[in-house]
This record gives sequence, structure tokens and C-alpha cells, in this order.
Amino acid sequence: MANEAQPMHVVVFPFLAHGHMIPALDIARLFATRDVKSTIITTPVNAPIFTKAIEHGNRTKDLNINVEIFRFPSQEVGLPEGCENREQVSGWGMSQLFFRATEMLQEQLEQYLEKARPTCLIADTFYPWATESTSSFNIPRLVFHGSGYFPLCAQDNILQYAPFKNISSDDEMCTLTPFPDKVAFLRTQVPKHFWGDEDNAHRKKMELIRKSELESYGVIVNSFYELESEYADFFRKELGRKTWHVGPVSLINRSFEEKALRGKQASIDEYECLAWLDSKKPCSVVYVSFGSITTFIASQLHEIANALENSGQNFIWVVRNVENEDWLPAMFEQRMDGKGLIIRGWAPQILILKHEAVGAFVTHCGWNSTLESISAGVPTVTWPMFADQFYIEKLVTQILKVGVSVGAKKWSMVPSAEHVIKSEAIEKGLMEILKGEMAEQMRHRAKELKEMAYNAVAEGGSSQSELTKLITELRSYHTQSRESS
Repeated sequence: MANEAQPMHVVVFPFLAHGHMIPALDIARLFATRDVKSTIITTPVNAPIFTKAIEHGNRTKDLNINVEIFRFPSQEVGLPEGCENREQVSGWGMSQLFFRATEMLQEQLEQYLEKARPTCLIADTFYPWATESTSSFNIPRLVFHGSGYFPLCAQDNILQYAPFKNISSDDEMCTLTPFPDKVAFLRTQVPKHFWGDEDNAHRKKMELIRKSELESYGVIVNSFYELESEYADFFRKELGRKTWHVGPVSLINRSFEEKALRGKQASIDEYECLAWLDSKKPCSVVYVSFGSITTFIASQLHEIANALENSGQNFIWVVRNVENEDWLPAMFEQRMDGKGLIIRGWAPQILILKHEAVGAFVTHCGWNSTLESISAGVPTVTWPMFADQFYIEKLVTQILKVGVSVGAKKWSMVPSAEHVIKSEAIEKGLMEILKGEMAEQMRHRAKELKEMAYNAVAEGGSSQSELTKLITELRSYHTQSRESS
């Protein structure tokens, strides 16, 4: 038969940032566990993020996952040689150059598609041109956002209806309509290209992405139905998207080795980290981490340090992109010896969150971190910065009710002294999560969501069933396409 002679082959093409590449690998592994050949497209500098995890899965579980290397045109656009990851980019100018370089990957993609003729391409939302590329070869393109239904619905609503155009004050709240719940934002919590000049380049890019998504075969979402069912339905019925939810994809990593190999090499020995946690009482440790891109100025880091010290709680604090030790208050580590653990660099986040000693997570509200905390049953202190993080904060605090906010009000990728969150606000959030009036209720709700997450990816669960439906549909499309050619 045609599908036996030509087995299914799914190609995953993530944006070159850790927050996109890590769940993309999990998605490739999901397909591979269903006997579907999977290939991840990346670049030379980013390849090591995948190779150890892929080799482990192929060896221990007989998976069929491969890596296809594209050359990244750093120097052609004026970036330093070897600058191939969003984490390496700083400032508006470099960011623009980086996105221009990703657009130049289109020719290599089309050459690869013509040669490989995969069943499907799962391409990141930041590659809107991928829809056009796949249509040339009659290959279905699925969009991967790296976000959930709620933030996708909120973003689409703001892009379509521009509700902030009539708001004249930064202090005035604006409610999204039409929308399933009453959700309101300050305009400072939304990127200015959504409510400023209509002709700006950012808005045009977002509209191009939206158009590409509507013309694609559909959207694959790292979420599960029980988490945000109303918004899954809204995204499909009201916004007209064809979608499949297959998450939380991080739960494909069950063994210690799989969790440890996910992402970059940890900056701390995983066993040492877990041994430190083993010495603490249940729910007594605060985990503080703000993702792979977020940066802070020294004065903000001082406020975090003071909040942690004043709270009296045990903590693990992950700090990245710090060039010197001036960001720490004098003698801070000496005073916190045995009380706090600072990890400079990459942390084994899933292993930490799943430890019973962890009782709260201070997070930037990135979607991966949010799902990982939900899957671990850990409530959060929310501190959004940019991207879709302010939308996700509303989901966590208002809809799911498993988090409290530190009160961030400014959407910005560039930290400034003007918008420093004071230690008192941070400490207040910590104490509300751990010992406040609603603390027990939030912990209980978080544990319920954890159980729902595991049920979703189990045999017969909502996400497991969605993946089955997607594979069946792609196999049928693949067979019909071959028969008609």
C-alpha cells in the first residue's frame, strides 16, 4: 500500500530560541513514539541542544528522530559569526537583523522539502513564509506558536479589534470584547505596535503571521483541553482555526535522564541540586527563574535578593546573563548559606519543579514554564515582561486561580530603573502563595490541574486522542496526495 511504501515523515522547524526549540523536540518525540519518522531542522550552533536527547531516545526507545542542519546566514545580515540563537541577540538592531536572517532560510527549506517530501511540516509561527513554501509541494503546514489557547485568543482579539486605540491614559483598564471572560489590561501591558501607529513594521509582521496561519493546514497547540476548554472552543469556532492540542508536551519526558537532557547542559550537577532539595521540608522552597531571554539590571536583582532574604524562605534562584557579582547585596550568599541556592546559568527546571520541597515558582509567565509548573502542581508568583506573558498572567491568576501577581505593569524587552519591582511587592507575592489566606486553595487547585495534565496525555486522554486524530488525518492526506500524483 502507498502509506506502507512511503512511511509518514513529520518535519519540525522551530524558531531558533530555547523556548521554541525545547517543546519542538518534545513534539518530534511525540510523533516518533507513534512510529512516525521525525526530523528537526536547526543550525550548527543550536544542534547540540537536540543531539544528546535524540541519541538517548533513539537508543533506549528505538525512536526515529533525525536532525537536518541548515546554514544560518549570520554574516550576510551583519551579525557576528556563530550568532544563531535569539538568546545571543541584544538590542533592537540586532533583533531585526536576526529576524532578517531567519527569512533567508526559506530557500534552504524549499530545497529540503523538494528532496525529502515529508508528510507534514510543523513550522514555527515566526516563519510565516513556510505556508507558501509548503503549498508549492502540496505538503500540509502546521503552525506552532509555543503558546496556549488563552494567550492566542487574547492576541488575536487585540490585533483584530485594536481596543486600546481609544484609551488615552496608561492608568485606564481596557476590557477585551468579544471574549469568553471579562479580561482587562492596561495599554502599557500590551506591546505598543498593537495600539500605536497602524503602519508600524511590528504590526505588519503580526498581520502577516496571522494571514499565514489562516492559510495553513492548521495549528498544533502545546496545551490540554481541560486547562482552557472555553478558549480552545473559542479559537476554533469563533476565530476559525483548525487546531490540535497535544500537550503538555514536556510530559513525554518521564525518566530522570530524559528530564536532565532536556535543553542545555545544566550549570549545576542534577544530583547535587536534588540532594539539596531533599534536605528541605515539603513546600518550603521558592523556585525563582525567568526563562532564557529575560535580563535584569543590577538594582532589580538587588530587590529580588532582598525579598528572598526578608521572606525567610528557602529558595533556588536561577540567574542568567550576569557578567559580574555587583548585582548581589554584600555578603548575601554567606548569609544565605544553607538557606538559598543560586544557579548561574541553565537549571534542570522540570526536576526542580517536580520535587516535593518546592512550594512556589516565581516566573516570567513564559508558556513552557507555566505548563511545567501546572504539570508539577506548583502555584506561581507571576512577573510578566514581554511577548505573550501578560496574557498568560491573566490565565494563571484570574482564570485558573493558581497564582498571584507582583504587579508588573510595563511590557518591555529592555529592563529599566523606572519599572523596577520593589522587594516589598515580591515578598508580598511570596507570602500570599505560601502562607496567605488563599494559599491552601491555590495549592489544592494546582494539584487538580496536575492530575488533569497527566490524564490528558495518558491512554485515552484528550491530548493523546488529539494526536491520534492528527496522525490519522495526516496519513489520509499523505495517501490521497500520493494517489493523485
